Amino acid sequence: MDIWNILEYAAWALSAMFGALMLINLIRIDTTYDNDLLTSSREGEIEVSAERHTI
Repeated sequence: MDIWNILEYAAWALSAMFGALMLINLIRIDTTYDNDLLTSSREGEIEVSAERHTI
């Protein structure tokens, strides 16, 4: 195996890792926030909703 094959396998491994991280992040965000909140156009609405304190 030459250096180019090793670099190709490393690139595929990094691509798979980044894809898995994106999928994990998608699932985490989707379960944390409501879809209406994520598609809203108000700036800072997520930060404001996270700062609200309920007793």
